[in-house]
Amino acid sequence: MGTANAEEVHLRHVETDVLIPQKMREKAKERCAERVEAFSHCCREKGFFMVFKCREENSALKECLTLHYNDPAFFEECKQEYIREKLEFQRTGIPMKNRKQKLPTSM
Repeated sequence: MGTANAEEVHLRHVETDVLIPQKMREKAKERCAERVEAFSHCCREKGFFMVFKCREENSALKECLTLHYNDPAFFEECKQEYIREKLEFQRTGIPMKNRKQKLPTSM
């Protein structure tokens, strides 16, 4: 069995329709961090009235997120990142969340 190329990896339906869009949402929130923070701040400040008082911040946040969600290049970037993580998991058996933790150094 040779090394698998990212182009050759078959993605299941759940990966393309759930897992990659989930990764897109996470990365889009990072890229729109300023708007996320503005909306969060407004919501904390206005409390119950946030529905009415934070419309402008909410609209700006939605616009930023939608811009990323509808970008085919962004989808492809997230897809390639997902594939790299999937191949690394298949190679090592270590889930991504565990791999991000510091590994002990050998003596």
